[in-house]
Amino acid sequence: MTRRRRRSVLILVCGAVLAAALALVLSAMRDTIVFFRSPTEVASQKVAPGTRFRLGGLVEAGSLKREADGHVEFSVTDTGSTVPVRYRGLLPDLFREGQGVVTEGVLQADGTFRADTVLAKHDETYMPREVADALKAQGRWQEGAGKPAQGASAQPQAAPVSRTAVQ
Repeated sequence: MTRRRRRSVLILVCGAVLAAALALVLSAMRDTIVFFRSPTEVASQKVAPGTRFRLGGLVEAGSLKREADGHVEFSVTDTGSTVPVRYRGLLPDLFREGQGVVTEGVLQADGTFRADTVLAKHDETYMPREVADALKAQGRWQEGAGKPAQGASAQPQAAPVSRTAVQ
């Protein structure tokens, strides 16, 4: 085998190994990628039952129901559409009606979203970008809501530190 032929075979083998590795990585990522959807997208795109995704929006006022067996039912809305959610477990401390929430789980055949993770907003300015965009499109988003007043700082200022020489 000539030197040129060996080099060509080596390049082809390396390319095949890299292609196989890339295929394995992409295959593994496909199983872990979870898409975000708003309630309006769930209703308009006719999401297939059994599809895993993140559902985000506002907890609809008056929809929270707690059961004795630990199940919690509530509805997530973006003011355009509403999706009923069923969850078993402890809710985050900041979870309440009228506040932003992101749930992760599976859509069931009856249209109920069975959540296995519930994330509540963590500060006054948190809102998933997609939910904020949906609220802006419907005219329900108020720009500047929840932000500190002009000139006010969100973080307390540290006192100046003086350095002295140690002898």
